Amino acid sequence: MDLNFIDDPYVTTVVRLVLALIAGGLIGMERTLHGRQAGFRTHALVCAASSLLMLLSVYQWELLADLPSEALVVDPTRLGQGIMTGIGFLGAGAIVKERLSVRGLTTAASIWMTAAIGIVIGMGFYAAAAAAVALALVTLSLLRWVEGLTPSESHAQLRVHLDVANVLPERDLRALLRAQGVEGGRASYRMDRSGQAFSYDLRLKTRKDGNFQQLARVLRETPGVQGFSLRPVGD
Repeated sequence: MDLNFIDDPYVTTVVRLVLALIAGGLIGMERTLHGRQAGFRTHALVCAASSLLMLLSVYQWELLADLPSEALVVDPTRLGQGIMTGIGFLGAGAIVKERLSVRGLTTAASIWMTAAIGIVIGMGFYAAAAAAVALALVTLSLLRWVEGLTPSESHAQLRVHLDVANVLPERDLRALLRAQGVEGGRASYRMDRSGQAFSYDLRLKTRKDGNFQQLARVLRETPGVQGFSLRPVGD
């Protein structure tokens, strides 16, 4: 796809910015349809802003014509690296820890992808940009269905606080975990300074996130359990 037949740099700038806005908007629309905060407008602006910054590098000779040639260093890759570094902060803001799950990782990745698409559009690499938009949309929509069919493990860290007068034996705790479809790793033990509370710490894994919710309900009803914490962790 070659749209570089336009000689007027101002027209080229507008065309590339509009294309970047459309490309980012297409990816952002998918995020909006799935209820993500960083959706249509965010992705469109990220893509257009990345394209705008790359246009600054592409046309710096025209914009800074009065400067001596030795004062200008043409290295668009350095500007691209700076853009992607800045986008990392925006992507991090899209990641939210919510109870037993971490949300926003896919949105953060899509923002990063959108920035990259804006960069290549700003450079006039339209074929790569079109292919990247298509791949991003396929990944966010079609591969969502494939991912749902793929079995995966979820991990969590469990800390159970027990009354020392009614301590749940470790073998009984592990039996309780297995009954909920959860497997526990090696346990560590802790007694508080007052000697009134004893706790187990275990790394858990399961094939279904719902098993952790079920485990939490069972622990609330288990005699001797004074309290517990159950938080998601990475593999």
